[in-house]
Amino acid sequence: MKETKTASGTPEARAAMHEMMAAFEAFKGANDARLDEIERKASADTLLEEKVARIDQAVSSAQARLDRVVSERRRPELGQTPSVPAVGRATSPNGGGLEEKSAFDGYLKTGQSVGLELKAGLSTASNSAGYVVPEQTERAIERRLMAGSPMREIASVRTVGAGVFRKPVSTAGLAAGWVAETAARPETDPATLALLEFPSADLYASPAATQSLLDDALIDLDEWLASEVEDAFAAQETTAFVTGDGVNKPKGFLSYDIVAESAHEWGKIGYVASGAAGAFAPSSPTDRLIDLVYAPKARYRPNGRFVMNRKTVSAVRKFKDSDGAYIWQPAQRPGETASLLGYAVTEIETMPDVGADAAAIAFGDFQRGYLIVDRAGVRVLRDPYSAKPYVLFYTTKRVGGGVQNFDAIKVMKFAAS
Repeated sequence: MKETKTASGTPEARAAMHEMMAAFEAFKGANDARLDEIERKASADTLLEEKVARIDQAVSSAQARLDRVVSERRRPELGQTPSVPAVGRATSPNGGGLEEKSAFDGYLKTGQSVGLELKAGLSTASNSAGYVVPEQTERAIERRLMAGSPMREIASVRTVGAGVFRKPVSTAGLAAGWVAETAARPETDPATLALLEFPSADLYASPAATQSLLDDALIDLDEWLASEVEDAFAAQETTAFVTGDGVNKPKGFLSYDIVAESAHEWGKIGYVASGAAGAFAPSSPTDRLIDLVYAPKARYRPNGRFVMNRKTVSAVRKFKDSDGAYIWQPAQRPGETASLLGYAVTEIETMPDVGADAAAIAFGDFQRGYLIVDRAGVRVLRDPYSAKPYVLFYTTKRVGGGVQNFDAIKVMKFAAS
């Protein structure tokens, strides 16, 4: 049986955790001194401010290292998740058809396409077509994207067979009432339904390889291709899931109309004001964060989390509650995430910085609020001509996304009201 080590069991993970905890303790000491000086003198010494900023950067670096270690350990190793063999078909050690994998390896190495399914594009352009990759290659790409994309970790992900996924949702629930045992049952109002559409768009990358690399018998080409497109796909996806305009890409949750929570309606994202234009409220900024936590209905809070970028995390790390305790806390064990007011924090660098009218912080149940749609099938087109002596592999997958529940996600808008 193959031994599987968890992230918390590795020396590197333990070292990263110790570094994180030590940096945060140093940060608390320096920030406490800064706050005491502000209370006594109405301002802090410049050198003390610089010290806090340096230690804060050390905390951020330690957190980034810990996140990187955990992310790398989450990435599946070769042969980690074999699939159930198909009936009547020879299988490879990593799942899928042995003949199909052999044919695909032959295509990557030599360009020979016998035994592969050709997927034609909608236009006559040569790069609009490609060969469908084997199932295990597609799974390897999806597993790596799941480990490397923060939005895929917190949102719902659905694989579909059509170019557009349509989902009916109830914007106003069924009416109900109490009646006596023998009383008449009057007809209740039906639910108000809306049909949400999630079209998928092409996401592509063109990793390059030398022919000697392709000929190397020790290289697993499935894993090589998955690792090459992982970072490119994850970066483009994450940006689109947050701020994408929905034109030839997913629609990000910050691209919907954002209105004051008091005027919130279906199809729009509600916001809570920070209390100051382009900044946190000068006094009791934690209160506004608490308001944000309680903006979604109670059923969305148990799985709620904060989403913000690293700069914003650095700002809220300095805040305390009314009892003098820091509202941001580092992860207690590798594999866990840092928390804010007791809720997990997901850092997504494409979230806006704190600024005038910026929706720099989001909170809610993203699993119920945002849907990522993967169109089944990844295509690869081998191109040995455009960048000789390198061989390019034009790799395409279709992805869509959008908000599926407008009650589940709320944002903080950095404005006075």
